[in-house]
This record gives sequence, structure tokens and C-alpha cells, in this order.
Amino acid sequence: MIVKVGVVQDSPVFFDKKRTLDKMEILIKKHAKDGCDLLVFPESFIPGYPRGFDFGAKIGSRTREGKSLYAEYYKNSMSIRGEGMKRLMQLSHTYSLYLVVGFTEKCENNGSLYCSMVYISPKDGLMGVHRKIKPTGTERVIWAEADGTSLVTFDTKIGKLGGLICWENYMPAARMAMYQKGVEIYIAPTADSREEWTATMKHIALEGRCFVLGSNQYFTKSMYPEKYQKLVLDEPENMCSGGSIIVSPKGRVLAGPLFNESGVLTADIDLDEIIHAKMDFDTNGHYTRNDIFRFHVNNQPEIKKESVG
Repeated sequence: MIVKVGVVQDSPVFFDKKRTLDKMEILIKKHAKDGCDLLVFPESFIPGYPRGFDFGAKIGSRTREGKSLYAEYYKNSMSIRGEGMKRLMQLSHTYSLYLVVGFTEKCENNGSLYCSMVYISPKDGLMGVHRKIKPTGTERVIWAEADGTSLVTFDTKIGKLGGLICWENYMPAARMAMYQKGVEIYIAPTADSREEWTATMKHIALEGRCFVLGSNQYFTKSMYPEKYQKLVLDEPENMCSGGSIIVSPKGRVLAGPLFNESGVLTADIDLDEIIHAKMDFDTNGHYTRNDIFRFHVNNQPEIKKESVG
């Protein structure tokens, strides 16, 4: 089975949901016309990854200005039942392609934010949401931790989808939670633009015997609105150089890595290649030693099947 996938490397209209969604619609329309079945957007594309911000936080104190900035970030984030999400579902349906979008999520039953990615089907709409189970470093100031219920996977007509956000991908047990569900298209939105990230994406493809789609923003300091420029004075102009990539189950780079520019990587992937690769190595099959190792994830949901017909 051949699936055409696309990985977006671009910048949002920072802290502006509506204009970011407008920009996304242009990209979605264009790449749907080009035949993409799946389009992936980077980590916290809505309303933007706040690189360089400290939100006035240090050990023992938080400033009033930092809390006001957090409140602004909160207001520009999205809930899964809000108008922004409804628009994404409509775009998926109108242009008949699957969307996986990184966004900062307002939780509906508390005041916390989560670094999330949403899976949207052109037929079923919102399939589910993965929330980052471990924000990295000072991301923990603004993003809460999710639990095992967030380790979601989806069985769709274009393959089994799942994945992790940014440095969650360095957590062996979190990766194994994806592999044990038989993920075929592993999605890894990130904010890591180091060249070393390419090695991580190749390793996951080889370890999981799956296609890996790594999506990052390309973002420069001048893209921040003027009122935020003073917060990033010490940052380099090229704040995030990208590195988006598509890798095969045998570790072969199919597209990218793309650095220092915006763009969309595409590839036609053959899901039969997964079976070919698993003849040699299957971390969830003949390379498993259940007589030695036991693996269990608390509260991980069963793989959700897309509706038929």
C-alpha cells in the first residue's frame, strides 16, 4: 500500500491562532492538491513554541510580568473542543487528508497547558490527542505532564499512526509503548534542530521498523512580534534551523533533513516495506524475550480503529 506523506517545516504567526490557521489552510490545500494523504505540523505550531522565553521564572520566585505572559500564551492556546479545532477538522474533511498537528492545549477541566499533538481523520474528525508525558527542562514551567492515557495510537486506512513529541523520543519505555501497538507511521514533532536529531530519527525507524516523520519549525528571531523582541535579545537570529526528515523502516532517509529554510518534505511510502524490514528484526515480535523481560504501561489505551464504510 502506497501512502503519500508530507512533513511541514515552517513558522506559525506567533501568538495568533486565527492567522496561523489561515496559513495552515493554504499549506493543507496546496499539498492535498499534490496528493498528500497525511500532513504533519511541528511541535506547538499553534500558537508557537516560545523559544527563548523564561516567563519570569527562577527557583524560588516568579515575576508578575512572567505570569502575565503565561496568561497571554494561555489565551492563544487551543482546546480540543474550541473553534480552532473545529476548523482543523473541517479542513481535514474538505481536503480529504489526515492531519497531525502540534499545539499547546488548554485543558478544559483545569488551568494547565499541555504540549500536545492531535490526530484528525477526514472521515471521523478528531481521533484523539497525545499530550507530552515529560516536558523538557524549563518547559515544565508552562506545560503540565500527562499520563499513560495519552499514549494513543490509531489504526486508519493509511496505516497505524502514533508517536511522541520531541525528547519523549529519548525515553525507551515511551518508544516501546508505541512499538507494542504496531505503529507503522511514527510521528515525531519536535523543537530540536540539532544535526544529532537526525540520528535519533534514524534510530527509531530502525528500532521500531516503522516510517518516521520528524517535523520541526524553521524560526528566526525577527519572526517574533516586536513586543516580544526584548525577551530574546541574547538569542541568535536563527533560533530554530529545522531538520525535518522522513525515514524508512530500514533507516534510509527518504526526504530531508531540511535546514535553514521553510518547506514541506513529501515522500511516497510503501507500507509493505515494514514487513520486509521485520523479517530481520521485530522489537515487538521475534526479537522480544518475554521469558526475560516484562513490559507494561499503566492506562495506555488500546489502539483506536477508524470507522469502516
